[in-house]
Amino acid sequence: MSLGVIMAATVAAVAPSAAITPYPVAFFAARQPSTALDMVRLLPGFTLDAGDQVRGFAGSAGNVLIDGGRPASKDDPLDEILKRIPASSVDHIDVIRGGAPGIDMQGKTILANIVRKPATGTKIVIGASGTLLQDGRVGFGSRLEGSRTFGRTTLEGSLMAGRGFDDGAGDGVRTQPTASGVNRGVYRETSGGTGVNWKAMAALETPAFGGKLRVNGSVFLNPYHYRQVDAPTSAGTPQVEDDHDRQRTAEFGLRYDHTLGPAARLETFLLQQVGENRYAANYAAPGDMERFVLIKDTAESIARTTVNLQAAPGLALETGGEADFNWLHDHTDYTVNGTPTAVPAANVRITEVRVEGFASGTWKPAKVLTIEAGARVEISRIASSGDVTSGRAFMFLKPRLVATWSPTDVDQVRLRLEREVGQLNFDDFAAGAASLTNGAVHAGNPRLTPQQNWMFEAAYDRKFPGGAQATLTLRHAELSDVIDRAPIYDPGGTYDAPGNIGPGTRDEASLNLTIPTDRLGLRNGSLTARGTTRRSSVTDPTTGLPRPISGLHSTDAQIHFTHGLPRWKATWGFDYFDQWRETYYRYNEVDTDRLKSFAVLFAEYKPRPDLSFRFEFNNVGARAFRHVRQIYPGPRNAYPLDYTDIRDLRGDRSFYIRIRKTFG
Repeated sequence: MSLGVIMAATVAAVAPSAAITPYPVAFFAARQPSTALDMVRLLPGFTLDAGDQVRGFAGSAGNVLIDGGRPASKDDPLDEILKRIPASSVDHIDVIRGGAPGIDMQGKTILANIVRKPATGTKIVIGASGTLLQDGRVGFGSRLEGSRTFGRTTLEGSLMAGRGFDDGAGDGVRTQPTASGVNRGVYRETSGGTGVNWKAMAALETPAFGGKLRVNGSVFLNPYHYRQVDAPTSAGTPQVEDDHDRQRTAEFGLRYDHTLGPAARLETFLLQQVGENRYAANYAAPGDMERFVLIKDTAESIARTTVNLQAAPGLALETGGEADFNWLHDHTDYTVNGTPTAVPAANVRITEVRVEGFASGTWKPAKVLTIEAGARVEISRIASSGDVTSGRAFMFLKPRLVATWSPTDVDQVRLRLEREVGQLNFDDFAAGAASLTNGAVHAGNPRLTPQQNWMFEAAYDRKFPGGAQATLTLRHAELSDVIDRAPIYDPGGTYDAPGNIGPGTRDEASLNLTIPTDRLGLRNGSLTARGTTRRSSVTDPTTGLPRPISGLHSTDAQIHFTHGLPRWKATWGFDYFDQWRETYYRYNEVDTDRLKSFAVLFAEYKPRPDLSFRFEFNNVGARAFRHVRQIYPGPRNAYPLDYTDIRDLRGDRSFYIRIRKTFG
């Protein structure tokens, strides 16, 4: 029996049904999932969180466990890992709400634990896919995955290759009206981006030194090319931008689990990751030739150890520590009409040493009540050399308290109070360019302080007869040292850059509904709706006036429907993502992006349990994208609006087909 199965069985024995809900394979059977990812997406009231792209393990964890543990990888996204687990290999899935003794929640209030069947023999999965875009472009994808079990040792591997297209690009019209109503130009814009992915991964899991050892490694290559042409509707020379981006990463990870006795367990992670990014952007327009080059090399080393102790019935303790060493070497060149142009923090080397110690306890003083309390202490030092020489040390105490009350098997209330400390983004430390066509060359700022939040959260979860479920979550955050856009004053000029702009607030309300459609007359169907509304306030560093936080969506909403047709060995449904808007407040412009709604129709046919065909019609409505830049000749508090640059684009519809075959 695996360690994950033992953990799940132990927790289930001491927790009320409102805290841990098991979902056997029979729950998913009518909708015929092909992978563990399909099964997770069908869990009532659960939303997959694949984790954050941050340094270290502590802040990057997703909300899905596999046999009670987390993957010893950061370069292998959680959703990709779940795609590699065939549904036939899953025994059941437990959804854990609010915490339970023996489970490391790692800051999450809801987790799903996938418990696999004992592996035997050899299993191989082959997948191939093709994508046809409305304009005639063709993409492809191929996957080869395999696993082999020798007694208690398992060897896994996968190869992936594919070519896809940037769904944020498209064709449309670009206009530039001035504040007085005169149009500076009208252009016909065409844009497109193509990316190619190659990835190889291997892992070995085996008993070792009285415990279980898992070693994994991966290599990932991702070249990308983007081209944008703005041709004037009247006679004239078009504006052309060509971007080339090449990213490569390699990773080695290790996870070791060891039972220290009948009530204690040790878990250790080691990880080494290296990466490089080579980016070049070339822009040509009448009288204007620009080139931006970025060369970036990174490395990350992590060691993390956790000890879990079942101190008494209903009381679990956890303690441990994590040490990280990270560095980034960033070199940029920016030329205008052949003349080098200085940008602050264009060439920097960043190093970070971070140590974190933590301790927490999960206590069940009563059958209906669970309390989790703990604290983390983070000590770090970040130093920069090159264009900007500095060294800064930080220490933060991060307490956390979660109370879960389950008065009945169908009701649960969760309260959370936590001090959250954000992680500085190394990309903010050095100069960058989002688009030369948009004039978006930004300075870096190595003197940032991490943003801190006091988070207050309340959630109510209710299960209804027939399998329906609703979760309402309210959050309020008191923010300090908010990182947003701010002006950087340099002898060569004023630049837009990330900066600490002071305190602020953020409020969120989200609703998650899962509704089986059996009682509506449609058997084996499930409808899921999720929506979040947000409000935030900070003080604009340029105008001194209140405004929302840059880049924060005011609303997000999505609807998913899946209908199983067991008689026809098929499943069909749709995914709908509502429109959103995000705005960035720079010192001399305000940029607003609006992405219209996106819809996908899909159908999957499984003539045999080991063979599936999936069909998708993506971007059914050919969603529109609007990018608006309100441009000022200087700081917005001192100059009136000069002109507005408006791009109205529309993406291509596409047709997708995937074939997946399992052997063994």
